[in-house]
Amino acid sequence: MPCSSHQIFSRCPRLAALWALSFVLVSIQLFGQTLPKAPNSEVFTLSPGTGPFTEPAIAVNPNNPQQVTAVYQDNAQASYSQDAGHSWHPAEHVASENYRISGDVSTTYDNQGHAFICYIAFDKLGTFNYWGNNASRNGIFVRRSLDGGKTWESKQITVSEFASTPGIPFEDKPYIVADNTKGRYAGNLYIGWTRWNLTNSQILLSRSTDDGETWSKPIEIDSHPGLPRDDNGANEGFDGAVGSDGRLYSVWSQNNDIYLATSRDGGKSFARARPILHTAPIMFAIDTLERANGFPQIAIDPRSRRLYVTWTDYRNGDLDAFCSTSTDGGKKWSEPTRVNNDALHNGADQFFQWMAVDPVDGSANVIFYDRRGDPQNRKQTVTLARSTNGGDSFQNYAWTTEPFEAGGVFFGDYSGIAAYGGRVYGVWTEKPVSVPEKISEGKTLTNKPPTEKNSPDKPAADKTAKPEPVPPKPRGGTVVKVGVADFNPSTH
Repeated sequence: MPCSSHQIFSRCPRLAALWALSFVLVSIQLFGQTLPKAPNSEVFTLSPGTGPFTEPAIAVNPNNPQQVTAVYQDNAQASYSQDAGHSWHPAEHVASENYRISGDVSTTYDNQGHAFICYIAFDKLGTFNYWGNNASRNGIFVRRSLDGGKTWESKQITVSEFASTPGIPFEDKPYIVADNTKGRYAGNLYIGWTRWNLTNSQILLSRSTDDGETWSKPIEIDSHPGLPRDDNGANEGFDGAVGSDGRLYSVWSQNNDIYLATSRDGGKSFARARPILHTAPIMFAIDTLERANGFPQIAIDPRSRRLYVTWTDYRNGDLDAFCSTSTDGGKKWSEPTRVNNDALHNGADQFFQWMAVDPVDGSANVIFYDRRGDPQNRKQTVTLARSTNGGDSFQNYAWTTEPFEAGGVFFGDYSGIAAYGGRVYGVWTEKPVSVPEKISEGKTLTNKPPTEKNSPDKPAADKTAKPEPVPPKPRGGTVVKVGVADFNPSTH
């Protein structure tokens, strides 16, 4: 009669010990996943302590690659580096002074080396996820830095703005793009976003031809409006890239497709938007997160003119990041390549991808949260994926190795990445694992209604009668971190 495992281990303690050791080693390997560490990596915390800090973006100055700007909410904030990311400093007077809340930030440098932060600003939101219902005054604004991100002009420049009157729309999720080519429209700036109306959602675009001083009347660039709710079926997730000929490529998600619209005249007009890639639903639930999305990004290799598009969906059951490419200006697209290289159908989610193509070496770089190391699919680390063969395959690198859970806090809707000359800069949100958390004084505003889960908890009253001070109770919050990796052979 065969012996049970319990009987075997009770008769042979050494075998039991070996089995236990092998289990521990396998568990360690699962969490580490043996990914190589991102080369010459450094990781910095940008936010002041913990708080409602999310949705970061980052950009490198092509005129002076030593200058890097990272932005995040909430409210709109910026940090800068003037030594290629080896040290970081907070910038002051970035947030809107005219509105209670500012966020949904993005950033870029133009061909003059000026840094820009773009953000929405409002006083309060309307109905949950139906932002066009009962919206308060709101708008899209930019601020400029003429010294590479160190100091920011006091003037808040309006791109689009609505006063608090019945039936106004709500402007959401803007993204700023610069034409840094030497083409006909060099120096142009473009901002695309979603406009939520009571009955639909639209993708709008405004352009500036005078270094961001003034902005054109917005034009609708989608082929047809989407649904009016911040969910599947809406027109949402604008991103753009400019080719060496000055052509502007714009993508976003609608229904289960990624749409592309192109402009050959500096953003004055666009060819009719068309679906280029079919996806699984782009909005989805993830364990421990209130919500998540797989909004697309587009980038271009200025040397080969190869276009890249990345997104996330769950066609394989669990969430994977994907990349597709085009070599004919966006007419035809390749079959999607999985960006994450873990086992197929392993139940691990990869999400909140963002992409940047290095204009110097042509590499495609993608950042994402990675749960391949947690058998429970609840904790994540940050992974950097890199392709040097035109998007045919991606090598994965560990940017962080300590897994963290994101439950109990608002985690935002996106991360960010930039690359130049072999140096890659990623920026993301983390929830500290076991560090006492605090919220900076006065920074209790969020970009969601106070009733939602992303709102910081109120501090608990200290009712102790002991004479010695009692440490404050840890409170929920996040931090924003930036990672730097260097793929230059001379630095290895």
